[in-house]
This record gives sequence, C-alpha cells and structure tokens, in this order.
Amino acid sequence: IAGLERVAGSSPGRLLHGSTVATNTVLERSGARTTLVTDAGFEDLIEVGRQDRPSLYDLDRVRPSSLAPRDRRVGVPGRAAVGGGGAGGLGEWIDALVATDPESVAVSFLYSYADGGRERDVLDAIASRLPDVAVSLSSEVVPEFREFERMSTTLLNAYLVPRTASYLTSLAGRVAASGVVGDPVVMRSSGGLISLDEAARLPASIVLSGPAGGVVAAAAIGRALGHDHVVSFDMGGTSTDVCRIEDSRPEVRYESSIDGLPYRLPSVAIHTVGAGGGSIGWMDPGGALRVGPRSAGAVPGPASYGGGGVEPAVTDANLVTGRIGSGAQLGGDLSLDHEAAERALHRLAGALGMATDEVALGMIEVVEAHMERAISAVSVEEGADPRSAFLVAFGGAGGLHATALARRLDMAGVVVPSHAGVFSAFGLLLAPPRADAARSVLMQVGADDALDRAVDDVMTRARERLGATPVNEQVVVDVRYRGQSHETSIPYRLGAGWEHLGDEFHSAHLRRNGFNRPDDPIEVVTVRAEVTGNPAVTWDDIEMPAPSGDSRRGRREVAIRGGTADATVWWRPGLRSDDEVVGPAVIEEPEATTFLAAGERARVHASGALVVEW
Repeated sequence: IAGLERVAGSSPGRLLHGSTVATNTVLERSGARTTLVTDAGFEDLIEVGRQDRPSLYDLDRVRPSSLAPRDRRVGVPGRAAVGGGGAGGLGEWIDALVATDPESVAVSFLYSYADGGRERDVLDAIASRLPDVAVSLSSEVVPEFREFERMSTTLLNAYLVPRTASYLTSLAGRVAASGVVGDPVVMRSSGGLISLDEAARLPASIVLSGPAGGVVAAAAIGRALGHDHVVSFDMGGTSTDVCRIEDSRPEVRYESSIDGLPYRLPSVAIHTVGAGGGSIGWMDPGGALRVGPRSAGAVPGPASYGGGGVEPAVTDANLVTGRIGSGAQLGGDLSLDHEAAERALHRLAGALGMATDEVALGMIEVVEAHMERAISAVSVEEGADPRSAFLVAFGGAGGLHATALARRLDMAGVVVPSHAGVFSAFGLLLAPPRADAARSVLMQVGADDALDRAVDDVMTRARERLGATPVNEQVVVDVRYRGQSHETSIPYRLGAGWEHLGDEFHSAHLRRNGFNRPDDPIEVVTVRAEVTGNPAVTWDDIEMPAPSGDSRRGRREVAIRGGTADATVWWRPGLRSDDEVVGPAVIEEPEATTFLAAGERARVHASGALVVEW
C-alpha cells in the first residue's frame, strides 16, 4: 500500500497482484481447520495416496502430514453409481461433521468428476447446518478422474480458502481506500490473471502466483529478442526458480505438488531449489562445505545487511570476492557492510581450515552446482536440449551467476533484462486474463465426433469463466497408450481427428521418454481448454528508460579461481543501446548486479537488456 501511494500519483491505475499468501500458508501449515467429506470406507484414501516414493531408499524420509487428520474425516454412506445422485444417510454424517467444528470443508467423492450432483446435495446439507463455513467441491475445483489427486487438490483448496479470502478481501479494501481504480486482479500459477473473487474461491490455483510473473516476462523478452527457446532463471533471496520456455510458450504442467502435497491444476512448470542470495554456508558433519537450503531471509538477512545476521550467506560471498562492490546500496537505501561479511566468512573458514577467499569462492561454486542441477531438471531430464536456449536471468542475484551456469550447460547465451530485480512484477503487466476448464472423458480411437463435442464443451465453459472476449484459445488433450499409468499433454485443434492426434502423441512421447510404440492403441483421458484475453500492456507498449549519467565506474579486483581479475565496473543506467562490455567486468544497477568473467561480452539491446555471449 505504501508503494502504491508512493508511485500512483494523481491518476492511479489498476493493481495487478502476485501473491505468496497461499504458498506461505501451506509451508507454514497455518491454514484453516479443515474437515474432509468423502465416501464411507474411503476416508483414509488421502493418506494412502499413490505408490510413488519421492526418495526410494531414504529410510528417514517423513511423509507430509495430511491437512485433514483422521479425526477430521467424515464418510458418507450409500455410494451412488456414476450417473446417480443423492447424498444418503444425511442425519448421521452431518452430525459427525458438525462435531469436528470445521472452519472449512472439502467434499470429494469417487465419481464426482462424472456427475457432481451428489456433492451438491452434500453442500446443501452443510449449508443448512453450518452456513458460515467455506465448502470446496471436487466437481468444481478439479473435475478430473484419479480420485486421490482430485481429493488432495480439493483438500488443499479448502485448507487455503479462509486465510486467502481474508487476505484478498482486506487487500481489496485497502487498495480501494488508496484510490486505485477497479478491483485488483491476481496472478494464477498458470501465468494468467484471475479476478479477486475467483482467487478467493480457488486459492489452490495461485500457489505459484509470485514466480509465475517472472516466467511470463521471460517468455515476452525472449520473443522480443528473437529467442523462442529460453530458460527463465529467477534467483532471489531464499530460492531459485527455473522454467523451460519453448516456442515462446512456458511449459505448463497439469499436476504439481507443494511441500509434498499433490494438486492437479495448471501451473507453469517451475522447478525450485533452496539456493538464493540469502542461502547460508555451513560445514556438515563430514567437514564439507555446504550451502543452503537454510536461508538468512530478509530478517536478519545476510551478515552484510547489518540486521544482526552472523552466518555467511551467498550475498556475503559475492561481496567479499568483489562481485558486489564494498559500500553497495541495494535498492538505493540498503548499505552493505563488507567487514561484517568478512567476519562471518572468516569464522566458517576457520572451522573448515581454509582461507576466507577460498570459502567465498567455494560457496559460490556450491550454490551454482545446485542451480545447474535445477536447469538440467527442466531441460536435459525432460528431453530438451539446452544448448540452443538462452538463459533469461533476473532476480536480485540472477546476473551474478547466470553466465557461469549457462557456460556449464553449453547454452547459447544469457539475457539480463532491465530492472532485473523486479522483473517478476514486470511480468504481471504482460500477463493476460486467463480461464481454464477441464473434463475427463476416457475415449479411444474412432470417437472423433465425441472428442470434438468434449472439446467444444470445455472451451465453452472456459469462455464463460473468462467473462470477456477471448484473444487466444488453446486446447490440450491428455493422451496415453492404452493401459499406461501416465499421460502426455498434446495440443489439439478442433476437427483435427485421431490420426493427427496420434502422430503428435507418438512424436511427443519419443521426445519426452526416449521411445514410442506407434502400433499400440491410444486413448484420450482428459480434455483441457485455456482462453486468454488482452494483457494490461504488451512489450511494444513499454517505454524503456533513457540512459543517464556516465556508465564508467572505474576498476576493481575480483577474486576468481586461481587468483584475481582486474575487472572494469559499469553503471547500467548509463549504458546506451549497442554499447558493449567485455569481461572481466561488473555491471551495477540499483536492484541487481551482473558479473562477466573473462571471455564474456555483453551487448546492450535496444530494449535495455544485456545480451551476453562468449
């Protein structure tokens, strides 16, 4: 709100909001007291889950506890057939539900993806006894087959509704009082914007709201620079988020998890690791140097922040090596304390029996190894070759490590956009309003008319949810070989037919899994539609800041493996279009810093972005 009042001036516009309230609610386990209602005899399905084991040989692995403990699960007797309705046994189960004193309720029956009538009967019964309690129905949250994932998604949504709705309602009131025009809109995990009411009703769809903005912006700048294949690299204080973008379209997955809890809603395929500027360096019991995932956070922050932190963080290591200048001011008002950073690193160096500079360089190398694996996870491990892709680096710390990572993976180059420290917020301006719809259909070859009818149905529902004239429409169908336990999502055009769909599926399966079986029958299990409207602005609408001041800031020594380098120092706001900076060099700006090693050169694009190659 303070930021709005500072920048809005006399003609405030509309607020586009990226929020981590849903994410933090899950991570902190601070959501609502939630009760799960399901078929009698299936109350433990949420805990049984699937056979998947994220760490097969880890005997100490602790599974995340359910958001609805056993004493807050209620079974409804009288399972109905797929096409049937009726809740059955209302008197008994509703009393059991009331006895759990819920703040929120999740309702998920085995066959409600096909017919939600029974869940709506249960909703009416709950409303008659607990009119002020929020209720999430699986037939509305995620009307897809696979009972465990649907139940987990619905339970997650119900767990988030009260706190998220309260936050968003409060935000709307504060924003209105500050004079902003119109209701705020919220970034959803899939990279589009939804209304405040929709986000409050479906908070499970905004658990990746914050980092999704950066992915949208990375796709836009890649398109503007003529790079269709990029990997977004967002390095902040606590974590690093990466996402593959092909043909200017971010990779979207339809099943994800947060803190070990599966949810089945569209989200950009972000891979996150606990490696950021605030990640703390430490010595493990074997005497090895480790970095993260524990972070100094914003408070107290790295030792150099002067907020009371005494453990060395990656920011401190960059400061001691000279990549960040002594006395640098982050954001224009946070002065870094070089001596405090050195003291923190010196203590760790003593424990490890190493020199302070060696520990600083070691921390940088370790954190870069974590981030390299993350980039490999969204490229190499998914059958995509990173060598033709550019790495779009942003976040306050992204430019300090991007070129080293790109060179390790033999990538084509690096793009560091203007105002890299706030690039995710910039992505909100470029994000379009978006609505999604899905329906499980379980069809086999030959059902061309039925497939197209299903496509038309989900597209109609998506258009209705958007509430505006769509600018772009996309249909995706989940396809598998008959008997497979997993699907591959394939773009589909109305009327294209099964033969075309089969060809696309076989090619995608080969690309993703390394094999295909063209002679085996296929089946479509789920049809999805996504529609988008016009964004607040397009890339061409953005007026890039005019260069100002002298770009040259002198020279300084930077510690590197094997000694030191004499690096030139540049002030980024002073650089002009087509200027070239040759490494070793440090390019500083108010929100971020970029480091170029020897042999690397950065050219200033007309957009203000730095395009780094070697």
